[in-house]
Amino acid sequence: MVNITRTRLFLMSIGLFFLVVVFLSLGFGLFLVSPAGKEGVDQVFVVKERSSLKEVAGDLEKRGLITNKTLFVLWTRVKGYGKDIRAGEYSLSPAMAPVRLLEILRKGLVILHLVTIPEGFTKEQIAEALEAKGLADKKRFLELAEDKALLRQYGISGPSLEGYLFPDTYHFSRGTPTLAVLDAMVKRFKQVVGPLVEKAQGSGMKFEDVVILASIVEKETGRPEERPLIASVFLNRLRLGMRLESDPTVIYGIENFGGDLKKKDLTEKTPYNTYLIYGLTPGPIANPGLESIKAVIDPARTDYLYFVSKNDGSHHFSKSLAEHNRAVEIYQKKRGKTPQKSS
Repeated sequence: MVNITRTRLFLMSIGLFFLVVVFLSLGFGLFLVSPAGKEGVDQVFVVKERSSLKEVAGDLEKRGLITNKTLFVLWTRVKGYGKDIRAGEYSLSPAMAPVRLLEILRKGLVILHLVTIPEGFTKEQIAEALEAKGLADKKRFLELAEDKALLRQYGISGPSLEGYLFPDTYHFSRGTPTLAVLDAMVKRFKQVVGPLVEKAQGSGMKFEDVVILASIVEKETGRPEERPLIASVFLNRLRLGMRLESDPTVIYGIENFGGDLKKKDLTEKTPYNTYLIYGLTPGPIANPGLESIKAVIDPARTDYLYFVSKNDGSHHFSKSLAEHNRAVEIYQKKRGKTPQKSS
């Protein structure tokens, strides 16, 4: 009789255990497929860099996107996705089931913001444009752009990533690590400009020098048809041992430039003042576009040594100093302007 009672209790215990397991499994399963709310407005949810799974789950519960953070953490770990939640900005809704929310966070289906970096922007201007859209921290961006270890990693010998942050339209998510933003721009540069490296080396110039000169060409003119002409002037001057005497290089070397280039600035000694130094600057002065790089590799064949602004976006090109001085009189001095180019 005692044995029968013990057997019955044992069987009842097993049965109860299985009932509990089934109950918990049903509850767990119901949680996974049941949205926190039948109706829900999409809301922006940001996963910060280096956020833990528990922190993310807690934020999801606080925002009303899930009903139980513990079950969410448990299911994520059961699936082996505990370290797969990606940082970024997401559009989530309480009407989404937890399994769907996890899938979105695991795959990194983030909100992408469009940002266009114009040709000729400096690294500072790029950092400001990204910060204005909430896509990067300016200070961090500039620190990384000058990081020596990072420069070695990319095989760049210049003082910074200036010149190698390719001007293009990008799509980034808020929360994307700043390093990843920089990496995308450098990789885009290599993707677009890479095929020209061999041709650049065939021109007799180091590729780094091509980028430097292309950045100067980019800043000197906004007219596509003038780029090969501007490049020819600078290449002719380099070949003859003449100084480049480029205003944009002077401006780049002036800290906190106020926007008005004065004659005294042309005599200020900086590594970028090509009115004083011979040869190229230590590094690019901006981030050139593809056409400016092509212009340096394949410049116009001219004897021009000078150019001066005609005040309409174009330039007058001259072969001799006498001709150049006459052009300055016509286009600059008679209009009461300081010559932009008086080499």
